[in-house]
Amino acid sequence: MNTFESYLHDFVKLPQESMQALLGLFKPVSMEKQSHFAKEGEYSKKLCFIEQGIMRAYYRNPKGEEFNKLFFINPAIVGGYSSLITGNKNMINIQCLTECSLLQASFQDILDLYEEYPLVERLNRVIAEDFFVKKERREMTLVMNDASERYKIFKEEYPQLENQIAQYHVASYLGVTPTQLSRIRAKRD
Repeated sequence: MNTFESYLHDFVKLPQESMQALLGLFKPVSMEKQSHFAKEGEYSKKLCFIEQGIMRAYYRNPKGEEFNKLFFINPAIVGGYSSLITGNKNMINIQCLTECSLLQASFQDILDLYEEYPLVERLNRVIAEDFFVKKERREMTLVMNDASERYKIFKEEYPQLENQIAQYHVASYLGVTPTQLSRIRAKRD
């Protein structure tokens, strides 16, 4: 399991004083399975680092159908970024698929560190850039690959996840029905 400090160091090597100031903002929080870290229509104020557990980001259409956008497992920083950055209401939901152990902080408290610790701002930018690259790669996968290839990529990116979450979540993430996922899996076996 990747610790929060080592995860951050993989992006930017912060001086100890900056790192301690940043880490001091994060407090341990436990969330139950099925609880939401962020909900559409609400304002996000916090972000978290997943120490243990699985979360998903999903959209819900007007009919109530859910579409999984991303899965988060350790190591990952999670938040309703559009809401955090714009101050607008969330358009996305973030839900715990398992019991989760998190480190949580106020986004505003992190922003307040920028003046005194400029490398914290750089760290935030580099993490945002990494997230953007992963998001773009995910979008390309959805558009450029057929369902079987998307499933293969999913298995590579999340090797153990399929055994830990409901199959309909995997199907939604791949953009297929559960029946289609069963057929894809049967062909692979």
